[in-house]
Amino acid sequence: MSTTPVLETPRLCLREWREGDLESFAAMNADREVMRHFPAALTREQSDAFVERIRGTFVERGFGLWAVEVRESQDFAGFIGLEIPRFSAPFMPCVEVGWRLAREFWGQGYAPEGALAAMAHGFGPAGLEEIVSFTAEGNAASRRVMEKLGMTRNPHEDFDHPSVEVGSALRRHVLYRLSRDAFARKDR
Repeated sequence: MSTTPVLETPRLCLREWREGDLESFAAMNADREVMRHFPAALTREQSDAFVERIRGTFVERGFGLWAVEVRESQDFAGFIGLEIPRFSAPFMPCVEVGWRLAREFWGQGYAPEGALAAMAHGFGPAGLEEIVSFTAEGNAASRRVMEKLGMTRNPHEDFDHPSVEVGSALRRHVLYRLSRDAFARKDR
């Protein structure tokens, strides 16, 4: 029996990971444009190990990074979900909402649509009080998604990501937050 709850939106199904997703996910993680705001693309082995780690989070916490399927075509599009970051920073502990979609699914509103469903699960069944999101300072597309979600940024909370090499243009990160109360008040 699966420990991964299925979340559905008008256009997306956020579901458990399937073996058939691994090849597409690896290709996405090897795409330099998709991984432009990360220190490096992933090898197939790293990508597969990432999925195994994701699967374990659902068992432990009841939430994680869902595989995203476009309902109309049943195409695997990437992931959207909730994750506990694995590094140390002043705003820890926290739960982050995040997404990574293959290029052919960019610009269609899938990231905010799926993230809202993940956040509703986080603030609902998972009982979270706050969800954060962060990205490299220059990642304008992800920052727009965070703002569409109603998240707010305090520039005093921006930080240097400890897992990114000193001197890298990707090191400086912006932090956005959203409380359960603000999510409940947001006009949807």
